[in-house]
Amino acid sequence: MSTVTLDKVKTIKTLNNIAQSGLNVFNKGNFTIDNDSENPDAFVLRSFNMHSMEFGSNLKAIARAGAGVNNIPVDKCTEQGIVVFNTPGANANAVKEIVLTSLMASSRNLFAGVAWTKTLDGEGDQIPKLVEAGKKQFVGKEIKGKTLGVIGLGAIGALVANDALDLDMDVIGFDPFISVDTAWNLSRKVQRAMTIEELFANADYITVHVPLTNDTRGMFNKETFSIMKQGVHILNFSRGELVNEIDMAVALEEGTVGKYITDFPNENVLKMKNTVPIPHLGASTQESEENCAIMAARQVKDFLETGNVKNSVNFPNASLPYTGKKRVAAFHQNVPNMVGQITQALSNYNLNIADMVNRSRGEYAYTLIDIDNEVNGDIVPKLEEKINQIEGIVTTRII
Repeated sequence: MSTVTLDKVKTIKTLNNIAQSGLNVFNKGNFTIDNDSENPDAFVLRSFNMHSMEFGSNLKAIARAGAGVNNIPVDKCTEQGIVVFNTPGANANAVKEIVLTSLMASSRNLFAGVAWTKTLDGEGDQIPKLVEAGKKQFVGKEIKGKTLGVIGLGAIGALVANDALDLDMDVIGFDPFISVDTAWNLSRKVQRAMTIEELFANADYITVHVPLTNDTRGMFNKETFSIMKQGVHILNFSRGELVNEIDMAVALEEGTVGKYITDFPNENVLKMKNTVPIPHLGASTQESEENCAIMAARQVKDFLETGNVKNSVNFPNASLPYTGKKRVAAFHQNVPNMVGQITQALSNYNLNIADMVNRSRGEYAYTLIDIDNEVNGDIVPKLEEKINQIEGIVTTRII
């Protein structure tokens, strides 16, 4: 556990190519980008797999320029007091656009039609006649008036639902954990499914936008396919593991599922009938990569400089306006009298509290305390050591 002050240069290490617009965030302040560092203050990454990594003593933050954090050992980070950030909503428009594009293109058999047309290369003047003769095999359906089921109404799902309404679709949404912010942004015309089974039974098209958890793994399977409309189209731009691929292959072969559009192709998917395998392009736009990089960098910068936490997957969100006064940032077990013991440590050095916030998340909590007095530099390491001696403290910084 080390003392961090604003005049100490903080090292940032990237584990993937991060958009320069994001790295430029660190130009203001005492930061350096050093990808050779063995013990950085923070990592910024995209899809790099960190599960086999050992973390140095300086590491305080990891920022994923994207929404999913399956590539980060979150539990290990929590135990070591390392905050893990993601960037929810930064790539939402990019994913929304590819979902709607795929929805329409697959319904019109556009992908298969284009692939077939390319096989006519070399037929010369016969191509127009062959096109007219062959196009009937690709007759599709219009989405207007059809029902779209949206599972997960977060940043992406809400955008998809709202825009599908503008395409004259009926929209059913299911999300038992919908946030207040999302609810405000969601059109009132989106019908609410009380159960996921209700959505399955009524949707002509289903798009899923939920994280991969023990509860959602394999949620598309033989049992749930049996509830759905015959020939339903399923779009998966969230995680491949949400689908039981053995059951999906059978459902596609039998026509229970009419088409499976996925951003996560593998050997099994490529062998399935009536699939549209997309090479993980959901968030692959220049704008999305820049948005995610900027958001990730800003969150890391703010945390290292002020201790404020926003969009963390393991720390509770907590922030105080930074006034330049010394600040205690303590991550600790969520047990009684932790705040009392921290404030007692301050009292032992005759330090007054100017402002304070304490937030909890499950078994852990995070406390920020601004000190009203001028703090002698000699006191800082002693105060930090005193707080770290409290049972249940994971990490402490004096900023």
